[in-house]
Amino acid sequence: MEPNPTTPDRAPHFARLGGREAVERLVDAFYRAMDARPEAAAVRAMHDADLAHAKGVLVKYLTEWMGGDKLYSPEYGAPMLRRRHQRFPIDDDARDAWMLCMREALNEVCIDVALRMELDAAFHKVADFLRNTESTPSHPNH
Repeated sequence: MEPNPTTPDRAPHFARLGGREAVERLVDAFYRAMDARPEAAAVRAMHDADLAHAKGVLVKYLTEWMGGDKLYSPEYGAPMLRRRHQRFPIDDDARDAWMLCMREALNEVCIDVALRMELDAAFHKVADFLRNTESTPSHPNH
């Protein structure tokens, strides 16, 4: 017999986080961190000045990615994240800045420590997969 998918360890991340409202709060906290953190300036510059569209797309994507309703794929098709982000130079620093902002958002929104750790690991896999350029070491020549 298959385990009950509604038990806490098998429930979709979406439900465990708190549903659509929690995803919206996560996205708001993520972009707030991106606006506030100097380390994220290069990643923030990859976005339009007005974040309304980016926020809407990310809410739809995360809702579906975490196991909620299919909001992203009917409108945008398959995620193809690497292809969609190829136009931006994403190196280790960009990945780490993105993760810094997402971790700040997770810490603000996600009270379930186990879920926070699961999402952190999953987000890191995706962020690492999106890298498309090597980091340039900054070594002074003096």
